[in-house]
Amino acid sequence: MLIEVEAGGKKYDELHVDGGATSQVFLYPIGIDYDEVLEKLAVPGRPEVYIIRNSRLDPMYQHVRNKLFSIAGRSLDSLVRTQGIGDLYRIYLQTCRDGLDFNLAYIPSDFTKESEGEFDSAYMNALFDMAFDRAKSGYDWEKMPPELEEAPIQCR
Repeated sequence: MLIEVEAGGKKYDELHVDGGATSQVFLYPIGIDYDEVLEKLAVPGRPEVYIIRNSRLDPMYQHVRNKLFSIAGRSLDSLVRTQGIGDLYRIYLQTCRDGLDFNLAYIPSDFTKESEGEFDSAYMNALFDMAFDRAKSGYDWEKMPPELEEAPIQCR
């Protein structure tokens, strides 16, 4: 997205890139002493962390033509998906370290409708309806990223 800016009496065009290029999900800087922050702010109890990841965590099969742009596009999609999963692992470890309650929601693998484009209202409505039905019946938040359930990391 081009943004017109002015600095030192000159006009420039800045190119804004989505923050997802560096991190899909973040909580707070890993180097923060969270206990000190809670003490200084006089926060009662331990905060709970709720992450809603508007994406699937499992890979979906997609036929890719043997062409540069098709392969590059699929590679970028895979990179973004796995970067987001890595961010979830990092946040889970942060919550373990700092004694926070981790809660995760994401698009489940049994939701099989596929989007037909950037702003596919039928897809978005189906996704909303699925999430609404799950919330209405008492959504069970995941307490850790799914792949870690095989060898759970013990939190304090």
